[in-house]
Amino acid sequence: MVNATTLPMDTALVDGLRIRYADSGTDGPIILLTSPWPESLLAFRRVWPALARTSRLVAIDLPGFGHSEGRPDVFTASTMGEFLHRFIAERGLGLPHVVAPDVGTSAALFLAARHPEAVRSLVIGGGAAAVPLEVTGTLAGIIAAPGIEVFEAQDVRATIGATVDPVAPRSKEPDVWEDYVSAYENGRFAQSTQYVRSYPEQLPQLADLLPEVAVPVQVFGATDDPLVPLSNARYLAGRITGSELTVLTAGHFAWEEVPEQFASMVADWVTRAE
Repeated sequence: MVNATTLPMDTALVDGLRIRYADSGTDGPIILLTSPWPESLLAFRRVWPALARTSRLVAIDLPGFGHSEGRPDVFTASTMGEFLHRFIAERGLGLPHVVAPDVGTSAALFLAARHPEAVRSLVIGGGAAAVPLEVTGTLAGIIAAPGIEVFEAQDVRATIGATVDPVAPRSKEPDVWEDYVSAYENGRFAQSTQYVRSYPEQLPQLADLLPEVAVPVQVFGATDDPLVPLSNARYLAGRITGSELTVLTAGHFAWEEVPEQFASMVADWVTRAE
């Protein structure tokens, strides 16, 4: 399994922001993977070896997430979609298959709807999409909070540490755990909440664009997701023409909890979408 010391990571300046990314440098179709929250591109360490056998993988810490620099204007799904368009062009990625779990889901859909010439296909899921909003647990509380100030005084090492420990145990993967937790210290977690807090305004805009998504789309959902109910995946699959739905038996972090199934789903999809 790849870890924080072996993943081929680098940084690049994109749109004035220092962005961390990893590139396998291998041959094959290009797969662009976007970091989930509150993790980083290391969330793909368990699927990386299997996918890199047949594809070139480029994983990115989205602006303001993981260890990439952020800026207030990028913390919406629509502007994040525009950033991805720019990243793909500036890095010369051609027409990548975009694998965008969690917060990347809505950004990838804005990208595909507005720039269909920029992507070959999407694999999306685990991110809020339904209108009216259908989220639960901690995520619902973050979105409903009166402001981000309540998160600024949060003990990130305790709260984020506890959130990611089931999938990146500090006792077994201290480098990965530290990468996740340190990514959101010094006020970065509070800033990153602005992205999901924009869902009530952004998702209705996205809903209007879903009929315009013409690229092949693989939607996935998890049976036991405590934050983003499976209804979000069903919502997308029912509104994106020609999309396919895969249901994984997992919680919120399916890419880490059931990596073999996740990698198999992505590899099979990329083969068929080529």
